Amino acid sequence: MRIVVTGMGVVSPLGVGTNRFWEQLIASKSGIRALSRFDGGDQACQIAGEVPGIDEDEFGFDASAVISRRDQKRMDLFIHYALVAAKEALTQAGWAPETDEEREDTATIIASGVGGFLSMKRATLLVESKGPSRLSPFVVPAFLANLAAGQVSIAHGFQGPLGTPVTACAASVQAIGDAVRLLRSGEAQVALAGGAEACIDSVSFAGFSAARALSSGFNGDPAKASRPFDRDRDGFVMGEGSAMLVLESLDHALARGATPLAEVMGYGTSADAYHVTASPPDGSGGQKAMRKALKQAGIEPDDIDYINAHSTSTPIGDAAEIAGIQAVFGDRGKDLAISSTKSATGHLLGAAGAIEAIAAIMALREGILPPTLNLDNPDDVASQYELVANTAKEKELDYVMSNGFGFGGVNASLIFGKPN
Repeated sequence: MRIVVTGMGVVSPLGVGTNRFWEQLIASKSGIRALSRFDGGDQACQIAGEVPGIDEDEFGFDASAVISRRDQKRMDLFIHYALVAAKEALTQAGWAPETDEEREDTATIIASGVGGFLSMKRATLLVESKGPSRLSPFVVPAFLANLAAGQVSIAHGFQGPLGTPVTACAASVQAIGDAVRLLRSGEAQVALAGGAEACIDSVSFAGFSAARALSSGFNGDPAKASRPFDRDRDGFVMGEGSAMLVLESLDHALARGATPLAEVMGYGTSADAYHVTASPPDGSGGQKAMRKALKQAGIEPDDIDYINAHSTSTPIGDAAEIAGIQAVFGDRGKDLAISSTKSATGHLLGAAGAIEAIAAIMALREGILPPTLNLDNPDDVASQYELVANTAKEKELDYVMSNGFGFGGVNASLIFGKPN
């Protein structure tokens, strides 16, 4: 069965909407700036990829466009982001089921690495300061990780399979992979899949800083902080947002007059079984995921034209991914293009894989490679490839790959092709 993407939606630090996200991305714009959500004065890292508000940017986030003010108070921010991104994706796909059968045939698979972190923290502080009687009855539904999928399914009446991978930074790649499996098994005819994350907070920052994972050397120049593959990188920058894709069989899409945007050719996932936070130096787990995706797609490594890398701007993680890519794809030189769009958005954690899948699909459709920003002194091991340093480049593409790796040793990889 051929599975295609028919709709996409984005809420990102570069703005709201797939077109805005893409335009800013290929214009080499950065969505990383000084923290505004909390006072970061005592934090090692004082920058983030925050989603701009409608008062800051004409393409900023406005939850009121989709969610009533009353309901906004009953949901965590990650759910707000999910509802807005889902609305855009479904509108583009033209999918609004009207019959019981159509509703029962629509799956909702939305990942999150953390869930409602902000609501959990607020609830904890409220109980400690004023006692348990002050908690709202909506506090648990506000922070449960599966409530992004739950609220989206309620909003649109989707009654098919409901799921929420919570597999750290590979979660939304796995959400897309899970959706593909549901479609191929016949358990659903259409699936909305992606991820949502919103945990920019003093506690999360302190936690990642304690693990020495966040960048701390570019607080005075936020746009320069996320620098995958660059020798001066010193950690990742936390981002937030949501990205959604509508998936269905090619036959189903054509029968209802939908426009296929890309075909999902292959998916692979694996475990490192190595370390809680670090990948093996040879990227062996990532290799397995990429090889599985290639096998499912029925293509050879030389057929891949572009990889949207997971690379987050951490020294160990970037090196491991490049080692894994080299093992799978060999010394192809500049024929293989690789870039990391986290350099522009920061790391969206559980939503990263979905937004990067959309970046890869847009590259495939437009024939434009999104750049890796701040790539001034590339690692020697990575410099053999076309790293698309700082400026977008044109290239005709047939097959693209998007990777997502996460804490716990989880790896996932997707391959997209043109829907010929």
